[in-house]
Amino acid sequence: MVKYIAAEELVGKEVITNDGFDLGKFLDAEINEVTGKLTAVIIDPNADSEFVNKLDIKDGKLKINYNSVLAVNDFIIVDRKLL
Repeated sequence: MVKYIAAEELVGKEVITNDGFDLGKFLDAEINEVTGKLTAVIIDPNADSEFVNKLDIKDGKLKINYNSVLAVNDFIIVDRKLL
């Protein structure tokens, strides 16, 4: 069964990798206007993380392809290999 979550419930959720790196907090989502499908999640990056600082941060935000999202529950978990 598919569980639906309102976008407003995601704002501020911690985003972590499947091996425990804290990437930051969920800010927004990018949606394809034609298909309506979620394409990316926008994160307020954890500036204290050396791992995060090696990623492509633009305008103070980290954009992660939605294909890397493994789970959404208490945390948003992404596959580190796909970053």
